[in-house]
Amino acid sequence: MKQGLVWALMLMCVILTGCATAPPRDQNNLCNIFRQYPDWYEDSLEMQEKYGTPQHVAMAIMKQESSFIHDALPPRDYLLWVIPWGRVSSAYGYAQAQDPVWGEYKDGTGNGGSRDNFDDAMMFIGWYTDGTQKQLGISKWDTYNQYLAYHEGRGGFSRGTYRSKPWLMQVARKVEQQSKVYGAQLKQCRAELEEDTGWF
Repeated sequence: MKQGLVWALMLMCVILTGCATAPPRDQNNLCNIFRQYPDWYEDSLEMQEKYGTPQHVAMAIMKQESSFIHDALPPRDYLLWVIPWGRVSSAYGYAQAQDPVWGEYKDGTGNGGSRDNFDDAMMFIGWYTDGTQKQLGISKWDTYNQYLAYHEGRGGFSRGTYRSKPWLMQVARKVEQQSKVYGAQLKQCRAELEEDTGWF
């Protein structure tokens, strides 16, 4: 009986692992990402229509945060530099949303989704960047400052915590550049993608 239960659990794990979406093959080309995963185009477009955050901005943030790995986790923390001691934060999933802010998102939107679901994570990024614009006045098209506020939290951004982190400002510039590249690529293939969805 016990052995049968163990085999059933193992089989379920294999099936669930098989259902996980692999990261896109070509993460540097937004058109190729959306060609590989047409549902992602629809999900990101739905986010843009709901929150006003451009698809290419949200996708650049997600690429930096998780490399599109559905169950991405932050680095491990170590006790005395050698003993693994949990994670450096509670960030998880595509958007690397931490437990407290994910809870705020769920409470504020009524969305009971999951951080390892692309659609839910994309909506989270849209919700967060929309809130950042409302609270801090940062345009949703301003990838550089939106990313800094996303990484540091709005309070941290307001306090200027990023100014003591040159590496983070460098990463934010990288995300900004990726967003520009994604935006230019999307202009070239949007008609094709819209035709493929059959929405328009």
